Amino acid sequence: MSAPGKKPAGVIQRQVGSFLTLGLQLALSVVFFFFVGYWLDGKLGTSPWGSIIGAVVGVTGGLIKFLKDAVALGKKADEDFRAISGKSKSEH
Repeated sequence: MSAPGKKPAGVIQRQVGSFLTLGLQLALSVVFFFFVGYWLDGKLGTSPWGSIIGAVVGVTGGLIKFLKDAVALGKKADEDFRAISGKSKSEH
């Protein structure tokens, strides 16, 4: 059993893993939408505007998702900490 106030190793690894996937999601959204724009440029002959707009859409959508998920994960980590340490919101 771990000492009071200390998180078990599995909880910490899960939280770190969750935060690490956020960066990957952001990067993949930018790359995906850039290539969608690049493909549209080839079909419509609008180079480089499709690529630029695709990258901007990917960054915007990726950042919105990133921030929402980061806030949710932060709240979950805080709740986990309180549950493990036995502290209520007023004590923390």
